[in-house]
Amino acid sequence: MSLRDQFTTRLKAAMQGGDTAATSTLRMIMAKVKDADIAARPKGVTAISDDDITAVLRGMVKQRRESVELYVQGKRQDLVDKETAEIALIESFLPQQMDAASLAAAVEDAVAATGATSVKDMGRVMAALKQKYAATLDMARAGALVKTRLG
Repeated sequence: MSLRDQFTTRLKAAMQGGDTAATSTLRMIMAKVKDADIAARPKGVTAISDDDITAVLRGMVKQRRESVELYVQGKRQDLVDKETAEIALIESFLPQQMDAASLAAAVEDAVAATGATSVKDMGRVMAALKQKYAATLDMARAGALVKTRLG
């Protein structure tokens, strides 16, 4: 089942169950995906792939995490709770992320495969990681590990 189908199914269930928060979040997700579809049209793409949708969802999660930090500083617990609930719903559509040990092993494999020896080679290592583990890899965490490993 594609991510778009999952969104539609969950939206119908949320609407029937009267879950207004989930309904709102799912509509927001679908609107963001639609915006990405429209942005891709000049490239000749009518609908973005599930991998592209996953990237959109990761961006949404990142944006909400940044908002949570600001709301915590502003002592707005109501907004923290709202954003946290949205993060949980959005992440339910994302593939399971690598744990720390798997991430470290993946970084070691990528460094060995690319023959990287210094921070100058970081781009090649990150490209190799993205190509092989894009769906299950947190690129920010991977970038920090690669930098530490090569630095």
